[in-house]
Amino acid sequence: MGVVDILTAERVSVAGVAEGEVRSKIEALSRLGALLARNHAEVSAAEIEGVLFERERLQSTGVGGGVAIPHGVVDRLEAQLGAVLLCPRGIDFDAIDQEPVTILFAVIGPKKTGEHLKTLARVSRLLRLEDFRARLLAQPGGASAFELLHAEDSRGG
Repeated sequence: MGVVDILTAERVSVAGVAEGEVRSKIEALSRLGALLARNHAEVSAAEIEGVLFERERLQSTGVGGGVAIPHGVVDRLEAQLGAVLLCPRGIDFDAIDQEPVTILFAVIGPKKTGEHLKTLARVSRLLRLEDFRARLLAQPGGASAFELLHAEDSRGG
């Protein structure tokens, strides 16, 4: 299973004039909660947002290199879900390297630890290359960013 198997184009967003600005960690987690809740009546955006905030209270998921991977568990879900938020201007996210975060890839799903950890590893692998991150941040909207993610993931990211 690839990273894009947990994504849809509707759950990829670029912060900006067209899709709405994001200026803070709070706004980013809120947007990710809304994206993850799209087309999933069994879980609300508020619940997902709460799960993501709770995880961030434990330790920042800003892994460095402008990347954050917010994640959490919602047992009612049957499978992992992902959402991507691109913030080309960068936001303070308390990342491990203290640098602004520009790419947020959120993952939620049931507490199937092995699958959850594999998904997080796949996301990390996909976003490891600086050149790919730069191309991703250059995308004008969620649909084109999704297409680029799909193409890179299909190559073995």
